Amino acid sequence: MSTTTPASPPTQAGGFTLETNGINVITEAERKGSPKDLFWPWCAANVSVFGLSYGAYFLGFGISAVQALVAGLIGTVLSFLLVGFASLAGKRGSAPTMILTRSSFGVRGGALPTALSYILLVGWEIILVALATLAVATVAARLGWGSGDGLKIVAFLVVIAIVMAAGMLGFDVIMKVQTWITYATVVLTVGYVVLTWDHISWSAVSAVPSGSLQGVLGALVLGITAFGLGWVNSAADYSRYLPRSASGAGVVGWTTFGASVAPILLVLFGVPLAASDPDLSAKIGSDPIGALTTILPTWYLIPFAIVAILGLVGGAVLDIYSSGLTLLTLGLKIPRWTAAGIDGVIAILGTIYVVWIAENFLWTFMAFLIVVGVPVAAWCGVFLADLALRHQAYDETALYDPRGRYGSVNWVSIALVLVGTFLGWGLVTNATEGFGWLGYLLDPIGLGGREGGWAYANLGVLVAIVVGFAGYYLLCAGRVRRQESAA
Repeated sequence: MSTTTPASPPTQAGGFTLETNGINVITEAERKGSPKDLFWPWCAANVSVFGLSYGAYFLGFGISAVQALVAGLIGTVLSFLLVGFASLAGKRGSAPTMILTRSSFGVRGGALPTALSYILLVGWEIILVALATLAVATVAARLGWGSGDGLKIVAFLVVIAIVMAAGMLGFDVIMKVQTWITYATVVLTVGYVVLTWDHISWSAVSAVPSGSLQGVLGALVLGITAFGLGWVNSAADYSRYLPRSASGAGVVGWTTFGASVAPILLVLFGVPLAASDPDLSAKIGSDPIGALTTILPTWYLIPFAIVAILGLVGGAVLDIYSSGLTLLTLGLKIPRWTAAGIDGVIAILGTIYVVWIAENFLWTFMAFLIVVGVPVAAWCGVFLADLALRHQAYDETALYDPRGRYGSVNWVSIALVLVGTFLGWGLVTNATEGFGWLGYLLDPIGLGGREGGWAYANLGVLVAIVVGFAGYYLLCAGRVRRQESAA
């Protein structure tokens, strides 16, 4: 397993500081900043105009605009609150999230959630890079610059180059870049809202009929899985440099606020926009960002392309940085920037599939979120329960030693993830080819089967979180007390 051997001093690359820290604990001398610094990376990662597309996704559950807004906003805030709480672990332990989860799973047992985290992070990298590629190609086509594969390839290569460069350079560069992205994206997104405001028909919005409770729950779960849940496994990666004296409330508050403020505003506009134009809502399924350009004046297409790229790049940069750390946590003995480069290559291959092979982006995206989101939700419950039970700082040495207080494998945590996943997958569905096996519990427990009213409520995600949290809190409280009493 990895050790706590200190990293070499940071070096300069092209005027930027190249981060040499990997999965080691951050030394006291390197801890810096304050909780409010967390606003910038999290805001930049979630300010993408892609958030406007969720208006169509929420309405796709057959619910009214008001129901979609309520479900989407609650799901968004709750999911990023989970990220805020998980960020506390970084301040306490000064190590990446998937190193800190070893306290609940054991040093070797942590390989299971780490592998899940890696799949999720790389998946999101692919999705975000693919969206940026499609957006640029669509804008260029509307401007008459061509619409063939050649243009998509150029756009794709530019986007992936930016993402890989920032991810490989590391923490300091990311914090600077995310600040710039936030400023630029906010200004340009406001411009989009102003220019498309008159496209909203409030009579059409109010005319959308109300839907079922199951539909509202489905939209809420989508908000949880699509927004914050996919970031919990990265939370500590960006708070680990904070001084131990930093305010815990500040860490939670600034993370939650920074990550959720943009999605909240985007959903507030995206829902009535989609409700006003069923044709636009349908187009979002195959090319979310590109569809949003169809209601823009031609002169704003280039600024829109910039805002689309910047917002998506902001999210992809955090993903590739965290996925690199996660790859190291799995035991790969290479420098952090090399790991980020490997993830970039995987993202290249995955993006090629999404952009040039997959027939429908929406269903590919939904299938990925649901299938991977369930076991990640179970892990999230375990991780947060462990964090809630602990009153002392993490034993930094024991995080890297299977013979230390955290042990080699905590089979209870492993079992909770497996049980949570089994129950969760049995209570979710997806229409994408190859995923018809999901939802196997809906009929046996009387919820109407895969075609019933509860089929698309996706209760399995919520069940997985509850199983992980409640199970660990009840079964492992004594284990945590014994560990801390031995300190």
